[in-house]
Parts: sequence; structure tokens; C-alpha cells
Amino acid sequence: MFHLPKKWQNFLNEGSLEECLLSIQSKLEKEFNEGKIIFPSSENIFKSLELVAPENVKVVIIGQDPYHNFNQANGLAFSVSRNQPLPPSLKNIFIEMSNDLKKDINCDGNFEEIAKQGVLFLNSILTVEAHKPGSHKDIGWEKLTDLIIASLSDQNDIAFILWGNFAKNKKHLIDQDHNLVITSSHPSPFSANISFFGSKPFSKCNLYLNSVGKNSINWTLD
Repeated sequence: MFHLPKKWQNFLNEGSLEECLLSIQSKLEKEFNEGKIIFPSSENIFKSLELVAPENVKVVIIGQDPYHNFNQANGLAFSVSRNQPLPPSLKNIFIEMSNDLKKDINCDGNFEEIAKQGVLFLNSILTVEAHKPGSHKDIGWEKLTDLIIASLSDQNDIAFILWGNFAKNKKHLIDQDHNLVITSSHPSPFSANISFFGSKPFSKCNLYLNSVGKNSINWTLD
């Protein structure tokens, strides 16, 4: 049904992952056979990992789980498929991005071109049942994604962006002495005014990357 990209298999080098992934696959196949609709499509479950190899990751943005409505989830946290309406959180991300960088946004909501620059848009839980947010929080995904976060942290000089309490709970996986951790409230309309708006995560991230000898991210695709 799905396969972890080879470069990530080699990078993580964790024997127990195979058993974990087989268990997840079995659970997803059971739901599929019961007629349940799962997002994203099976070919996009590992899309975020396919777009950037572990050695090229410069930034990690951690989400919770995929969008749960039709034609939205595309395998990248916060991102939507092309030519789709922007969810409220994504609209707020673009507002902050424009205000932070003082630029117009040329991204249509699909973050694939940004990801290719070295940004891993990683949901902690990689699948969801249609219209049931959080429905796959207990099927085993976090064993994989926690390992990804911790293993990338060991590479050092990576910027981790944690929006909201769920993402902030991953902070303990990151070596904060050798990486940058940027935190704020979630971009959701329910919390963006707490500390997301005005947090300037995109410029802070680029300043850090430059300070460790890495190229900036062209967030606005200008």
C-alpha cells in the first residue's frame, strides 16, 4: 500500500520500524475494506519525505494530522492540493508570511516547491479518516514521526517551527543547543492572535540558516 522512501529508510535505520509500518498498513487496509475514506491518498502519504532527502532538510514545520475534507490533504502539513480553497489556518500562514517578509505571496497553497528547497512539512500523524480529525492518532504514526524529528535534530543546524501546543510537545525531541526552535500559537483563527501573528517565523528561520552557512528559503516563491 505504501513504502517509506529508501533514503529515509537508510537514514532512520530502525529495525522496529518495519513492524510498526506493517501494523499501520494493516489498520489502514482494514478501514479501507470497511468502506472508510482515508486522506491523503495512499500515494501521497509520504509525499513530504519524497520531496526532500534527510541530508537536505534545513527546516522542519510540524503539524498534527492531515486536513480531513475532500480535495485538501496532499501529504504536506498545512499544504493543500492546487486550485483548492485555502483553509483558515493556511490563510493566516500567508498573512503572517506576507507581513513578515514584506512581500506578496506567489504560492497557491501547495507547498511542494517550498519543500524542494529543504523544508519538511511533517504531520505527526500522516493519515486521517474523512471528516474525523485526530481519528488516526493511536495507530502508530508518532513512533515514526518522533524518530524522524529526533534523528534530524542530531544532524544539527536545522530550524524547527512548532505552531500550537501539539507541536510544542515535540520540543523535547530536539537538541535546542544545536538547532533553532521557533514556537508560537497555532495559525488557526481560534489562536492566531495569541502569539502567531507577529511572530515572524519565516524571517527568523532565514536569519538562522544564513548564520549557519545555509541558503535562505524562498518562502514566497518570487
